[in-house]
Amino acid sequence: MTDPTAKDRAARIPSPRPPADAGPCTDPAPTTASAPPPDVTPPDSLVLRTGALSWLFPRRGALVAVALGLLILVLVALGTFASSTGMGFAETLSGLFGTGDPATVMLVQDFRLPRIAVGVMVGAALGIAGCLTQTLAGNRLATPDIIGVNEGATAAVVASVVGSSTGMIGEWWLGPVGAVLAAALVVLCAGGAGHRGHRVLVVGIGVSTVVGAVTDLVMSRQNDNTAGGVFLWTVGSLSGRDWSVGTPLLLVLLFLLPFALAAGNRLQLLRFDDDTAAGLGVPVRRIRALALALAVLLSGAAAGVGGPIAFVALAAPVLADRLGGRSRVPVLASGLVGGALIAGADALGRVIAPVEIPVGVVTSVLGGPFLLWVLFRPERGTGRR
Repeated sequence: MTDPTAKDRAARIPSPRPPADAGPCTDPAPTTASAPPPDVTPPDSLVLRTGALSWLFPRRGALVAVALGLLILVLVALGTFASSTGMGFAETLSGLFGTGDPATVMLVQDFRLPRIAVGVMVGAALGIAGCLTQTLAGNRLATPDIIGVNEGATAAVVASVVGSSTGMIGEWWLGPVGAVLAAALVVLCAGGAGHRGHRVLVVGIGVSTVVGAVTDLVMSRQNDNTAGGVFLWTVGSLSGRDWSVGTPLLLVLLFLLPFALAAGNRLQLLRFDDDTAAGLGVPVRRIRALALALAVLLSGAAAGVGGPIAFVALAAPVLADRLGGRSRVPVLASGLVGGALIAGADALGRVIAPVEIPVGVVTSVLGGPFLLWVLFRPERGTGRR
């Protein structure tokens, strides 16, 4: 016999109902939501998307590039007014705007400004070449002026003045030719441009020593006029450089820079071991060959125009790496730092002494302490040692 009181209490208990938007066969919604996917975007970058395409925009790198560009403009302005001839500020300003006497206008517009522009381009080429070789060899000391590339360019230019009585150096394109020959000799003796950066470095130092000795021997057999004129160039000098060599160098930079940026993007993955990079789809051998060829051509062109200017290819990538962060290969920043270093060193060499000091001497004096700092500074989290 059923208790009517219990039946009434059961009728008053409401039965559970599905959500209003649920169908008749829909299971109840889960009580906990799934976790969102992890954000793998680097902290210094911003993801820009357009439809199905996306681009990782480096915020810190862009700010560094803008700051370095402004610094170069300031150094160019300072270099325009820096003079070892005693020309005053007002006189230089009148020559810059073409309102002074013809000699002043010609000196400022036809000699000083093209020289400064050529110096910035030479520094940019050296900075990019140094960044590529350092990353390629995994060693901060593996730069074109240490592994023999610049010595090869110097030897080719010096060989062109054998028997000359004017002391004028040869054509600028001899620099890239000599650099290619020296790089081929280094790679051949090192058994390839593989990941053993120390081997390329040691072989390059040996080749650089031998080629440098041959260059000195050739110069010692020349007359005083030829030896004196060539010696000024062999220490690194921008004296007398104008658009006749600046225009070809600009074209070389414009042509090779996109390839250097693309190679730097791929070299980022080579900071791991070669097997990891190959597993990620990187053609390791082709990227290494491309990076080495670009570095050789850029450093050879720079040496053919401005001589073997020391330490810029070493310092520029290290400073760019510190400024732009360690998440990328700083190809563009290295070029900007190199241009700033040359512009500053050239202006400094024209004001610190009554007689102009070649830019290569200034960079060598400043580069010695910097090299010691690089050697004794611990390296963290990069592929360069």
